[in-house]
Amino acid sequence: MDTSTVVPFSSHNPPTPAYTTPQSAAERELAQLRARVRELSTELVQAQEAACRHVARELHDGVGAELTATRFALAGVETWLPADAPPQCAAALAVANRSLDAVCAASRQAVAELHAPSLEAGIVGALSQWTGDFAARTNLRTSFVCAADVRLTRLPADAALAVFRVAQEALNNIAKHARAESADVRIEAGRRHLTLIVSDDGIGVTRNARSRRGHFGLSGMQARCAAFDGTLRISARRRAPSRGDGGKVPHGTTVRARFAWDAMLALAPGARRRAPQS
Repeated sequence: MDTSTVVPFSSHNPPTPAYTTPQSAAERELAQLRARVRELSTELVQAQEAACRHVARELHDGVGAELTATRFALAGVETWLPADAPPQCAAALAVANRSLDAVCAASRQAVAELHAPSLEAGIVGALSQWTGDFAARTNLRTSFVCAADVRLTRLPADAALAVFRVAQEALNNIAKHARAESADVRIEAGRRHLTLIVSDDGIGVTRNARSRRGHFGLSGMQARCAAFDGTLRISARRRAPSRGDGGKVPHGTTVRARFAWDAMLALAPGARRRAPQS
């Protein structure tokens, strides 16, 4: 005997559609694309850090050993040089020793920058120390200002390293290319994003320089931001021209790197990653 109940269809109880709306499908696809970008960016950053560690080891163990051997060899030549040797010989040895000192210092600096920094004191302590060392090394007036936000103390190591590396690359670019007199580093803490701002008073940056191919430092900065649902923007500040300059002229560059708090703090122990918000 059939005891099933048949519920008649009416306008008051329409059946639930078995399909998703185009909008929800688009949102789901967008979330998947964002997750894929985040995943690929993370893989690129991890490959870059692995390459940095490899190059640092090669510089320290290989190049460092050769430089030490060269220093001993030069010391031996200086010892064996006869008393009646032409003065040009001693002068040439002095030049060689000064060049060797410069190469050794550059090698040590390169190894220090390639190695991941100590983040035991957190991102604030690491950046404060590095900007101070940068100022001493380059003689640029350098400042570091940071928002007071407890979330900065909870950043996992990978997230803190991403912020540090972007600041490091931006400052190194200032020292190499900007012809600046000062550099300023600032961390702002918004509701959804941590924003790192690095600015200088140099010659500015052109559109071609921002978009040229082969700029591995720039691509690395972009990847580090993208790995944490963020963005990178580089712009030239403009100032009013002096007499005869014509239109406004570049006067410094600003690097603005944003990182999503949700993405960064999701790496903390026990944290659960939430879906990215548009």
